[in-house]
Order: sequence, then C-alpha cells, then structure tokens
Amino acid sequence: MARPFLVAAALLCAGTAQAQAQTAPVPPAAPEAAMDMSHHGPKLYTFTTAEVDYARVGGKDVVNWDAEGWVGGDVHKLWWRSEGETQGSRFEKAEVQALYSRNVATFFDVQGGLRYDIEPDSRGYAVAGVQGLSPYFFETQAHVFVGFKGDALVRLRQTFDLRMTNRFVIEPMLETDIYLTDVPERGIASGFSTIETGLMARYEITRKVAPYVGLIYERRLGGTARLAEAAGEDAGGWSVRGGLRFWF
Repeated sequence: MARPFLVAAALLCAGTAQAQAQTAPVPPAAPEAAMDMSHHGPKLYTFTTAEVDYARVGGKDVVNWDAEGWVGGDVHKLWWRSEGETQGSRFEKAEVQALYSRNVATFFDVQGGLRYDIEPDSRGYAVAGVQGLSPYFFETQAHVFVGFKGDALVRLRQTFDLRMTNRFVIEPMLETDIYLTDVPERGIASGFSTIETGLMARYEITRKVAPYVGLIYERRLGGTARLAEAAGEDAGGWSVRGGLRFWF
C-alpha cells in the first residue's frame, strides 16, 4: 500500500517544481547582448520601377524611358528619377533627379533636391514638391523646378491604376509642364508648354514584369507650339507605344 502513495507524492513534487521553473523570472540579458541590439537601427528598403517603350512617329524610331526608385524607411527616403527620349540615334531629352523625401501625412511625402538635364542642353535645377496618393488612389506628383540659368517651371503628373482583372490593368495618365519664364534657347514660351496624356494597358505576367501598349497624345501648347511650327517642327499628336514595365 505504501508504494502507490510514494509514487503519487513523487509526481506531485515533480509537477510543483516544473510550475515554479516556468514562473521563475527570466534573468536580464547580458550587457554584451544589450549593446548588440542597440546597433540595430531602422530597416532600409529599396524599390525600383522602370518603363521602356517604342513608337514610330513621323517616320522616326522613338524610344522613351521613365524610371524611378528609392532607398530608405517609412519616414525618410532618397528618391532618384530618370526620363528621356531618343529619336533615331539622337537623344532629344534626358534628365536625372536626386531627391530627399520625408513622409508628412498618410500616403504623402514632401521632397527636395536637384535635377540635371543632359539633353537638349546641360543645365541644373533646384527641386521642391510633393508626391503621394490623392483621394480615390490617384498617384500624384507636383514639383517646382528653379533653374540655375534663370528659368522656372511647374510639373504636374497624375496616374491611376484601373484593375480590370488580377493581371490586366488600364492606366490613365496626364503630365504637363507649366513654364513661368520664357526659355528661347529651348524654344519654350511661358505658360502651358507641353501635355502628355493617354491610356496604358498592361498585362502583368508576374507582379514584377508587365508588357504594355499605350495610346498617347503628346503635344506642345500655346506659344511653345507656335515657336515649334515657326521653326518647321511638328507640334505633336497621337502615337501608339509598345513597351515593358518592370520593378524590383
């Protein structure tokens, strides 16, 4: 009769010891471990997206590119952008930007930095503006460029992804440049100088790779259009583009 009693007592003692071990306070981490954790700052992320397309306009092969990306965290980022156009073997325009970006509201950043134009002539600009998602998920960019040669302009851009299926997307877009000064060496008059608008239809083979076709209307406006026509140049019109969009 004593043996069952001894077994029960042993099991009771073992359970009590285990419960005490589970509720015992955990000793503080060693100073070395605390110092190691203090070296881990906010995580850095990167993002890059690019579009490259081709069109046949006025008997010339036209290639456009538009790329941008950033590195940083939720609040502070370093943005870069590049866009341009070639006609045949000649660069018609090419620019790059480097911007500091700070989040100030839900989905919106303020930005400031520099822009440098490689073509049609070399010149630099100071840049300030905002970028983010407007109501109804319109991707919005609005920037002021103040040139070191005295010219100044405002650039507005809006796009919107209309998802028809999980992979097929229609993207309306609008971009316009409003010059605050005349730039005679570039054939630009003050006021609305250019507009680019249209529809892009893309099919996402994966989330990161998507071929697209675009119907685009690109034209010089106002005094800038009159200067182009006086110089024997085409003010612009409709074109069909085919290209590839990718991001990583």
